[in-house]
Amino acid sequence: QVQLIESGGGLVQAGGSLRLSCAASGRTFSSDAMGWFRQAPGKEREVVGTIMWNGGMTYYVDSVKGRFTISRDNAKNTVYLQMNSLKPEDTAVYYCAAGRGSGWINSPSYWGQGTQVTVSS
Repeated sequence: QVQLIESGGGLVQAGGSLRLSCAASGRTFSSDAMGWFRQAPGKEREVVGTIMWNGGMTYYVDSVKGRFTISRDNAKNTVYLQMNSLKPEDTAVYYCAAGRGSGWINSPSYWGQGTQVTVSS
């Protein structure tokens, strides 16, 4: 059974940092693109950042550029999201996802269950 399991969420003050992890199991994801999405209350889910299978290309939504860093360790089948200088507007449930192909972010093949990130002002 393929699973993506997120961890590392929590409550942090504005300006603080958190590191999210997404551990994949059930098969190797070294050939998949992976990414982080988030959904705030009352808002649509949005992509936060993505990373290609070899870690060679990354994408970030404008609102997190310079503050968040996505990385992956294929040997551990794990993708990370380092979040610095957190803002209250970063509060959301963060989801890990994986897929293949140029349009994978529109319909990822796999989703994690989500982890809550709350940033207090």
